[in-house]
Amino acid sequence: MEVKRRQFLQTAAVVGAGLGTGVIGAPAIAQSRTKVKVGYLHTLAVDGQIWTGIDRGNFAKHGVELDLVQFTTGLELFQAMIGGSIEMLVTGAVISNFPARGQGKMFLVNDVEFATAQLWVHGDQVKSFADLKGKKISTTTGTTAHVFLDTALRANGIDPKDVDIVNQRMSEAVTSFISGAVPAVALWVPFNIPVKEKVKDAKMLADASAYYPKAAIVGGWATREDYFDKNKATCANLIRGWAEANDYMIANSGAALQALQKNHYEKVPLSDLKEQFKAQKMFTSHEWRKMYQDGTVTKWLQQVTDFFVRFGGIQNPVPASKYFDPTLYLDTIKA
Repeated sequence: MEVKRRQFLQTAAVVGAGLGTGVIGAPAIAQSRTKVKVGYLHTLAVDGQIWTGIDRGNFAKHGVELDLVQFTTGLELFQAMIGGSIEMLVTGAVISNFPARGQGKMFLVNDVEFATAQLWVHGDQVKSFADLKGKKISTTTGTTAHVFLDTALRANGIDPKDVDIVNQRMSEAVTSFISGAVPAVALWVPFNIPVKEKVKDAKMLADASAYYPKAAIVGGWATREDYFDKNKATCANLIRGWAEANDYMIANSGAALQALQKNHYEKVPLSDLKEQFKAQKMFTSHEWRKMYQDGTVTKWLQQVTDFFVRFGGIQNPVPASKYFDPTLYLDTIKA
């Protein structure tokens, strides 16, 4: 079992950090802070804004203290939240799964997993999508990688039933591919790094960017519905801190990535972290506001929910228009 690494983070308030994001109604200096236990995945597309916001004091400034618990998959995150061991979570495509089952309220989008999901093959065995028929493809089912794989196969005229999908933890799936046990693996960055380094004939057949925006996969924040209903002010303050961190990352990506690499991704070369950054599609807090308002976010979420309905056999699924609540963001981040 993967070890869950709990990190208790206390951050100092930084007066004036992240100014210019257009976030209104936010206190200038944090008074008492509300501690929120948040589960997360240690991948840039999920925790980039978290670490940036903590290091720059954005969350503390708005009275929020994050008590972080690291998990391996989004599935484990939702199980922990449903079980009550965490109050909130940040994840990728799984954000469109459990809320559709009536388990969780989504209220904040992180980014689009633009090219974070990738399909790698052994070039001597697979030249094109047609060559995948009847072959094994390792991945972690029910995750961003699986959603992307399903989309890619269908887009290239292959019924997912015509391939043998092997469900493994992503680390094990990649190991299977590297060892030659399977000819293909659907993964998410940064798992592409060992593939490129250790498999000479490795070839990336496609990544998720090929199907954007028609099949966009978004990641974001969710909490239990009862927590959301009782803690709107805390969720709004978290949105304020997130918005400042998010906009800083976009406006100052070079400095932001250097700080992230130095403080939180020490084992990842800066060049690789930059590659991960390019693989995600970020929008400013104001750009997101427009997409919350015009229904774009809801549409993207529903597309992925439709996959989980097919794959997981969800009975009477809750539509994205009900499990995703854009109103708090729209009330907090003003035009």
